[in-house]
Amino acid sequence: MGHKVKVAVCTLNQWALDFTGNLERILASIQLAKEAGARYRTGPELEVTGYSCEDHFYESDTLLHSWEVLAQLLASPSTRGLLVDVGMPVMHRNVTYNCRVAFYNGQVLLIRPKMMMCDDGNYRETRWFTAWTKIRTLEDFALPRIITEITGQSTVPIGDGVIATKDTVLGYEICEELWNPHSSHIDMALDGVEIIVNGSGSYMELRKAFVAVELVRSATLKSGGCYMFSNLRGCDGQRVYFNGCSCIALNGQMVARTGQFGIEEVEIATAVIDLEDIRTYRNSIRSRTLHGASVSRYPRVQLDFTLSSPGEEECTPPSQPFTWQYHTPEEEISLGPACWLWDYLRRSARVDIFFHYLGVLTHLAAPL
Repeated sequence: MGHKVKVAVCTLNQWALDFTGNLERILASIQLAKEAGARYRTGPELEVTGYSCEDHFYESDTLLHSWEVLAQLLASPSTRGLLVDVGMPVMHRNVTYNCRVAFYNGQVLLIRPKMMMCDDGNYRETRWFTAWTKIRTLEDFALPRIITEITGQSTVPIGDGVIATKDTVLGYEICEELWNPHSSHIDMALDGVEIIVNGSGSYMELRKAFVAVELVRSATLKSGGCYMFSNLRGCDGQRVYFNGCSCIALNGQMVARTGQFGIEEVEIATAVIDLEDIRTYRNSIRSRTLHGASVSRYPRVQLDFTLSSPGEEECTPPSQPFTWQYHTPEEEISLGPACWLWDYLRRSARVDIFFHYLGVLTHLAAPL
């Protein structure tokens, strides 16, 4: 008998500093994941604040409001019964990191900071964040009082660690860590991490979707495993368009995805993964097992929880692989700017301009 788990990735249309709206969309994605039967939900990079806060990341209020959002998530009944992580900025020892914060049933499990910053193209991450450089090291993070009052915890682990449930192990990359030539997913996979999770803020460039999807797929081709990639959607108040394409790959094949372009503010994709498929795939690659036997270990945060659901395994078929159908360059040129204009103008005060461009968007999208 296999060990099947159902997991969910999210595409969210978040907005810089819209803490109320961002919270509502995160909660909506969690509720959709629960209704779909998922036992684990992950989301995009910096989904709590929005990605494009720029110099507002210097402000203490931005950090405070992020913790206030997390406090509401921890206290919400909607988040009970499944493992969740969200993206938000965290200051540790007076240094601000771009982090994933994982929690379960009202308890914070792990804060995982980003280890590779992106300064290419329109990215300027080192202006606001610092990379975590302590490889395979966890430290104690002192939680703010608003979190302690809810969880009863005073400290939680922060750093380059992984989460070990009773039936599998999850590890994290954040956006640029997938693109980096020294990606950590290889070392994590060699150490037995079976599900690798990436919250991303990848914006649209022509044919970039192909590159991102192939990086996700190839991340599991050599070393096996499940890779979960969640991306933002929309303009986020800036001049770039985040173009979705959240997806789940297993052993080098795609098994779930969300759309590249769209106007939905919340979209999820779920997949049923058989953990035994990962183990069989990895064990059949003999050169991999040689390295796996000698790799340095990641510190593990233990969680008394199973991602697999006993009793449902026999009647739940695993998700089947599919071939990704990409938009043509002409379709990307038409849809990308149209979706950006939709996003920007619908949130602006110039309603007259909005309805003018709404007609333009309708004309552009009609042939597709």
